[in-house]
Amino acid sequence: MTDTDQIGLAPDLDNIYLAAERLQGVAVRTPLQENLNLSDRYNANVYIKREDLQIVRSYKIRGAYNKMASLPAEALEQGVVCASAGNHAQGVAYACRKMAVHGTIFMPSTTPSQKVKQVKLFGKEFIDVVLTGDTFDDAFYAAIEFSQRNNSTFVHPFDDLQVIEGQGTVGLEIFKDASGKIDYLLMAIGGGGLAAGVSTVFKQLSPKTKLIGVEPLGAPSMKASLDEGHVVALDKIDKFVDGAAVKRPGDITFEVCRQNLDRILLIPEGKVCTTILKLYDEEAIVAEPAGALTIAALDLIKDEIKGKNVVCLVSGGNNDITRTEEIKERSLLYEGLKHYFIIRFPQRSGAFREFLNVLGPNDDISRFEYVKKTNRETGPAVVGIELKNREDFEPLIQRMNDQSIVYEYLNDQPDLFQFLV
Repeated sequence: MTDTDQIGLAPDLDNIYLAAERLQGVAVRTPLQENLNLSDRYNANVYIKREDLQIVRSYKIRGAYNKMASLPAEALEQGVVCASAGNHAQGVAYACRKMAVHGTIFMPSTTPSQKVKQVKLFGKEFIDVVLTGDTFDDAFYAAIEFSQRNNSTFVHPFDDLQVIEGQGTVGLEIFKDASGKIDYLLMAIGGGGLAAGVSTVFKQLSPKTKLIGVEPLGAPSMKASLDEGHVVALDKIDKFVDGAAVKRPGDITFEVCRQNLDRILLIPEGKVCTTILKLYDEEAIVAEPAGALTIAALDLIKDEIKGKNVVCLVSGGNNDITRTEEIKERSLLYEGLKHYFIIRFPQRSGAFREFLNVLGPNDDISRFEYVKKTNRETGPAVVGIELKNREDFEPLIQRMNDQSIVYEYLNDQPDLFQFLV
């Protein structure tokens, strides 16, 4: 996965400054904004680095363009190749258009059409999109084979020095735009390119800043690798936080993060969903799941950041509107406000009316679906109940038991839950 010539090397601060020069007129210098609501909530000075306002709505343009701008002319003539179903593809596509370089972008066949259209929009006539396989791994290996067969340069999404140094320009902007010292800096981690680049800047320019990486709980590949002391490839991951759901971190990024990061925090996917909704409702910020990771992590360190200057890096805002219902659902489940049951109703008149009597004044049936209709004695149904307050759950269960409702709780049975819900 990594160019063997780069193994053992590390990103260089001088090269990050050079990357910043290359990116002038290409990448937007995104704002570092103080957020009053978060500052009040955590009794701290919380600032947000708005990479969701970048030209391709994520920081990925920085690394992609810097890599391509570092290539010799003869390499550019052979074109570039990448594999991605999201932000990296858009970054490479836009870089191809800006540099008038031909690019071939491999994406899984399962990629939503909206994302494919967005990549084509950024790349125009300078790119070809190839849909292949069902997974990112399928697209990745197809891209590698294509690049070798055509002698084209493969632009890795994170495990490449020039890519890392391009992402490091985010750190330069944060350091220059901060009005005072930064006590805590939180960065999302997928493959580790952003964290490696930004932490390189701060380790040298602001060594007392605590550097914290944030990963989704369902895809903790960097933390698992750091805990083991070597790069670990996870067998299974939750792909929901797609911008940070990586089975294996990079070899270069692992070494840099091992040396630079103070720690890594893991955030449940449901907590990320709650944060996405709050950011939209309270701040009118459209954050993708990976972009909301750092703000979701503030709850885990709320006691130690009181009175401190804290920067949360919002890495991107490419959130597909079709995911809104899933985001709401995951948030409600995480907050303990939505509960699913299999309820076995007696097949007699009035049975459903009796069940309605166990509901509290603020409880709402959000789903009711029979799963079996042939049994003459009982009629099992999947029932979803939405609560107004988490504390209403135990009284609901007590009333169901008192009324001898025959039920099976689904929330804590993931296999059955996924099958039925």
